[in-house]
Amino acid sequence: MCRKKNPDKKGFFGEFKEFITRGNVIDMAVGIIIGGAFTAIITALVQGVFQPLINWIISAIAGKNGLEAARTILGQPVYKLTETGEHVYEVVNGVTVWKIDWDNTNYINWGAVISAVINFLLVALILFLIIKAINHVHEKGVAAKEKLIGKNSEEKKEEK
Repeated sequence: MCRKKNPDKKGFFGEFKEFITRGNVIDMAVGIIIGGAFTAIITALVQGVFQPLINWIISAIAGKNGLEAARTILGQPVYKLTETGEHVYEVVNGVTVWKIDWDNTNYINWGAVISAVINFLLVALILFLIIKAINHVHEKGVAAKEKLIGKNSEEKKEEK
């Protein structure tokens, strides 16, 4: 048996067209695009300005590498080897140690986590400030509109 189509139903593509042409969906898309660009700016600010400052503070307190050294090695580290199979050495705080091959070692990078948290907090703070400014301007506009409407109604009363 073949079902007859209900003329009131728009079908999948009709509903999708209605959904996509609503103003709030387009506003949301613009917001997402601007948010992505804004996040890139904040990430550059964190990595270019704040992370070096934090690294400098941490290195003054804890040692030479700051956040770069804030790692927890999981399991056995993989050491760098020369072409002849000998360990590559480095001097750390006056002690000669084998150099770790970070590309092949499993570790938790706490510096990256701290940078991501700082990044998030900065994005949230700046977004809060932008929304606060928009709300302030909106409130001023509403107050001015109410004041203007109040004056117009008083002028009309005086004319009568």
